[in-house]
Amino acid sequence: MLEYNKEFVAGKNYETYETDTYPNKRMVVFTCMDSRLVELLPKALNIQNGDVKMVKNAGAIIRDPFDSIMKSILVAIFNLKADEVVVIGHHDCGMSHVDTDALTKGMKERGITEETIQTLTHSGIDLHAEFRGFDTVEESVSQSVSIIRDHPLLPKEIKVHGLAIDPGTGKVDVVTKDEK
Repeated sequence: MLEYNKEFVAGKNYETYETDTYPNKRMVVFTCMDSRLVELLPKALNIQNGDVKMVKNAGAIIRDPFDSIMKSILVAIFNLKADEVVVIGHHDCGMSHVDTDALTKGMKERGITEETIQTLTHSGIDLHAEFRGFDTVEESVSQSVSIIRDHPLLPKEIKVHGLAIDPGTGKVDVVTKDEK
């Protein structure tokens, strides 16, 4: 990758992607980090370089209104001129139906000690709650949208929508649309 990067920079291939820091479509897209969506999602929604602020995590899940995802969304709104938020989950997500016992077992198999897990537990970190997934993409998207919409620092005029994409076809369905 680094060798390719040297050639990319030397050939000035970056010039095609030059843009400023403000999103052209004044939008924040919060989605899943799934590798199937890296190119499919932007192509399916006609998103070009510079059009949106893209924020990702496992499952497009927000559970804590003051986590790093929400911080990124608020910075995009207040400092980067975004005035709309779209949460995009996807079908067949790896976070749906997560088996937290199997996940913990995998951690132990990869060298995380029982002592470390117990220390986290005694510190108030519940691995089962932290890594639980969801039953349906629609439920998950609706939950994330609600946390964003109800955030005390979100200006009332900011629209927040929820979509679900099929990672096989790129078909997008509306889960919830903000009618402000």
